[in-house]
Amino acid sequence: MQPPARQALARAQHSAVHLEMRDSYMLDDPGFIAWQRGERLDPADRTSWWGGWHDVVREAIGRGVAIRRLRIVSEPVSAYVRYEYDSTFTNIAAGESVRWLPRRRTTDLALPGTDFWLFDGAQALFHHFTGDGQLDQDGREYADDPERVKLCAAAFEAAWQRAVPHEEYRPR
Repeated sequence: MQPPARQALARAQHSAVHLEMRDSYMLDDPGFIAWQRGERLDPADRTSWWGGWHDVVREAIGRGVAIRRLRIVSEPVSAYVRYEYDSTFTNIAAGESVRWLPRRRTTDLALPGTDFWLFDGAQALFHHFTGDGQLDQDGREYADDPERVKLCAAAFEAAWQRAVPHEEYRPR
């Protein structure tokens, strides 16, 4: 399996954008299972939720890398998307900008068929998931082909422009 996004983010110099388009991921995630039981992260108890990903984001932000995350979601939202929404404060605390876009508002956008990261507008990392939301056995695909990179950049920017900032989005 190819290296995860955190390694590419550690090398990024200017920008990293992430487009998420699934309504659920890894339903066996212990954090999601705990959330379903009613457990919630405490924003005031940073040591209980801050992890390696947050460190990588914070380091990248410190180098001047702008990190944007966009989630395209079906409404009413799934339980998993509500879980993501409830824990997005951790992404924001690390320095990411996060927006939400209801899927109904994307029908005129050309979007790649899978989630991706785009680093410095030059390298894409596609994530391929199984039908039940698990990262496929060989689920990471890096590409620096200019046409695919251009498609990802254009798709992300078009969707970002009409998306709602996290602070304003209210899932239904």
